[in-house]
Amino acid sequence: MRAIVVTQYGGPEVLTVAELPAPAPGPGEVLARPSAIGVNFKDIYEREGRGKPSPPFTPGSEGAGTVTAVGEGVTSLAPGDRIAWCTAPAGYAEQVVVPVRAAVPLPADITDQDAAALLLQGLTAHYLTTSTRPAREGGTALVHAAAGGVGRLLTRLLTRNGVKVIATVSTPAKAEVVRALGAWQTLVTAGGTGIAGQVRDLTGGRGVDVVYDGVGRDTFEAGLEALRPRGTFVLFGEASGPVPAFDPRLLASHGSLFLTRPTLNDHATDPAELLERSVELFGWLRDGEIDASIGGTYRLEDAARAHRDLQQRRSTGKLLLTP
Repeated sequence: MRAIVVTQYGGPEVLTVAELPAPAPGPGEVLARPSAIGVNFKDIYEREGRGKPSPPFTPGSEGAGTVTAVGEGVTSLAPGDRIAWCTAPAGYAEQVVVPVRAAVPLPADITDQDAAALLLQGLTAHYLTTSTRPAREGGTALVHAAAGGVGRLLTRLLTRNGVKVIATVSTPAKAEVVRALGAWQTLVTAGGTGIAGQVRDLTGGRGVDVVYDGVGRDTFEAGLEALRPRGTFVLFGEASGPVPAFDPRLLASHGSLFLTRPTLNDHATDPAELLERSVELFGWLRDGEIDASIGGTYRLEDAARAHRDLQQRRSTGKLLLTP
């Protein structure tokens, strides 16, 4: 079985192709052959040593494909069933072991490619706008990296619920993309410089109700400055690196702010909750409320190039690998 292996932490060049023994599903697990594999910033964190796995390991956690074998005690799935997953380890491979509790059955009208492109980021946008800080009509939000995978979905879900979105992007072309999604205002910036002042100008000096930040270190300070008193800072990623340590009194000095660092694992651990969120997500896709927005497809052996393109923000939308 071909798989991508990280033998030491580092840059994209540490992603190498290897032949590994084919895995077998254990109790409560299924073996799946993916036809599409999602590439995420989480994979980059792991490759750089910011995640849990220790080398050697196979990165990746998201994909979609067909069940080929089931483990002991599995009755809800059978060989030939189509599933998607976003929390199964060792995903950059021709065969993946998926816990049944993490497997999402795919409706006939949802393709493997769309499911692999949508599930992790779509579920993230879902819980961020329904559970972490429910979208409210008339509210205002700052969304960083709004042309990226989660950013696009956040922008769309917020605007469809009547929230005015100020979107940050890295290029004028990406600004056009997020404007088409309904963004109220777009700010073209390479980092956090000047963002807070522009946000306050756009909001009459008040600031926004909520900041959605998946960038981390480069935009953290600007996000705090852009919030209104008692606003909410939602830090859901760290694409530019972790935010520096800070004194919690900083939140008080900026107006009694709320800060949360949510993760998908805590919002889709229960299989029933995972299924409920997934069904709603696929319904939005089916109805045209959102789209999977595949930004590029790479061969499995080109995983390093996919990582470079994602990390250097060369892409718009979701990147996929094909075994």
